[in-house]
Amino acid sequence: MSRRRTTQIFCASTLYGAVTLAAALDSGLFGHAERRVLLVVNNAAVPETTPSLAEAEGFAALRGRFDTVLSWNETISPLHPAGWTPRAGDLPMLQRHLRTLWHLGDDRVELVLESIQVTPALAIAQLLPEAPVTVYADGLMSYGPTRNKIDPMIGGRVGRLLYLDLVPGLDPLLLAEFGAVPEPVPTEAFLRCVAELSGPPAPVERADGPALLLGQYLAALGLLTGAEEEELHLRMVRGAVARGHRRLVFKPHPTAPDTWSRALVREAEVLGAELTVEHRPVLAEVLFRELRPALVVGCFSTALLTARTFYGLPVARVGTLTLLERLTPFQNSNRVPLTVVDAVLPPLEADEPGDGAPIDAERLNDLVAAVGFAMQPKIRPELHAPAVRHLSGPLAERTRHHFTRRRLTALGLPGGLPIPRHPQVRRLARQALRLRKALKG
Repeated sequence: MSRRRTTQIFCASTLYGAVTLAAALDSGLFGHAERRVLLVVNNAAVPETTPSLAEAEGFAALRGRFDTVLSWNETISPLHPAGWTPRAGDLPMLQRHLRTLWHLGDDRVELVLESIQVTPALAIAQLLPEAPVTVYADGLMSYGPTRNKIDPMIGGRVGRLLYLDLVPGLDPLLLAEFGAVPEPVPTEAFLRCVAELSGPPAPVERADGPALLLGQYLAALGLLTGAEEEELHLRMVRGAVARGHRRLVFKPHPTAPDTWSRALVREAEVLGAELTVEHRPVLAEVLFRELRPALVVGCFSTALLTARTFYGLPVARVGTLTLLERLTPFQNSNRVPLTVVDAVLPPLEADEPGDGAPIDAERLNDLVAAVGFAMQPKIRPELHAPAVRHLSGPLAERTRHHFTRRRLTALGLPGGLPIPRHPQVRRLARQALRLRKALKG
């Protein structure tokens, strides 16, 4: 009896993800397969007007690692990847259709997915129900807890979590409830893949590099208003100039308004500096290699940690306190990336809270575990002990801004308000809280 052919399907929605996959493949983190398929997803609000990953600058350098490139958008057209999941009654028919459409036959399929708790990864896993799953993490998101409760029939298929070791010593929380084994993608392989996308590197000893400012377009996520994010970028300019930098480069988010860039150019001129805008849709890591910046500034971009950990560049954060104060709900998956950046990177501005003193790996693990438990106490109840340890420990006061008093109180954690034991008193307290929320609404 002949052995079944193995097909590995790698799902990617960003060039950063594709580079991570290429580095994992180059490092031998996947076993033998007769066929390797890259499934490209375009999650833009209007995919028809937004270039996909397959059209990105530098993608051609990664293309040769895969036998076939397919489009999930074309597969489910005219439906949108972020909004479609198959109905249970349609699954048998759609499963057969997908195997025919992608020429899978009776292949043994292995899936490599991003963000399995949401579509489109969740839908793909449902349509190939016998496939074992490897999840690879999108930057700092790997350190946070799984943001939704996943069907055990899906989550139980996840054997590994591949992640970039952006914060050495910090353990990922993602999918640990299913026993997924975290496995770092070698840094050297990631750097080699980035080098394939970029031009000649700047000399390592270069001392006159510009300050690189990273935009994230947080307004599109509803975390800031457009005016507030523009002011955040202006703070980056002022802070960099205050540190003595006179050459600045701003890397905007590809979909951010052009007016923001023009305002930054004007602000830099007023302050006696020169700011140029990097219009190429390249990874920040490409600029780290090509420019060798003297300083990298951002809010809570993953690129801040790749700059510091992988390229050895000076970095500074700005605006994390504001974001932590207004991030809702508490379970928002951006919370742990914000927590990590706020805890381990120095502030740009002299008057911004945070002394920038390093937190050792053990205490950082406890802080992230405490935030993770407060976010998802039902998914990760075993994190209660490290949460109590951190919130009762010497760093509790310094990191108190990562938690809300209401959340600590609701979970009975140190730092919360004492909860009355008498049932009638507790009932009155709950009624008062509901009335307060109603009046605010």
